[in-house]
Amino acid sequence: MKNKVEYEPFKYPQEYKLFAGVDEVGRGPLVGDVVTAAVILDPTRPIAGLTDSKKISDKKRQALFPEIQQKAIAWSVGRCSPQEIDHLNILQATMVAMQRAVEGLKIKPEFVLIDGNRLPELSLPALAVVKGDLRVAEISAASILAKVIRDREMDELDQCYPEYGFAQHKGYPTKAHLAAIEKYGVIAQHRQSFKPVARVLAEQQLSQDQN
Repeated sequence: MKNKVEYEPFKYPQEYKLFAGVDEVGRGPLVGDVVTAAVILDPTRPIAGLTDSKKISDKKRQALFPEIQQKAIAWSVGRCSPQEIDHLNILQATMVAMQRAVEGLKIKPEFVLIDGNRLPELSLPALAVVKGDLRVAEISAASILAKVIRDREMDELDQCYPEYGFAQHKGYPTKAHLAAIEKYGVIAQHRQSFKPVARVLAEQQLSQDQN
């Protein structure tokens, strides 16, 4: 068995005091927006249990969601639509969504911490932090906000298109989702540039051309 990787606690740059953490949810799904959040936490109002949103239960995320919103100095959500993703590609769309989240903050941070190894173009000092959602409280809070918001949007989409099972797989390319696309076709919220969706669209176009 491989040894568990332990990540060093992040050391905040000493010369700054007001930090925003940014994270994204929804790069992998075939449907819906890529959603990002930016959060500035209040050090005088700590929030217990912050970590990577994928590491905790949905019940815990739902409990932390309003607490983060209430206790944070500021928070904001940014997104890119499926159409923007198709136009830009998912990486660039994620960067744009992060920019929008930071720009939407009502209070300007002194420094921005981005989960991952890439930085969007920002007018503020920033640093990419690998595994930041495990190491930086602000990024953990952002990951929870983004996750809960996007999951709720998938639940809403499931109400409109129950045959696709969005409430279960949240738009990710599971066997059930791929089978539903093959059977029922592509909806407007699907990302047409993603290979499984593009393949079905091409098959449909070929069938139409032959008829």
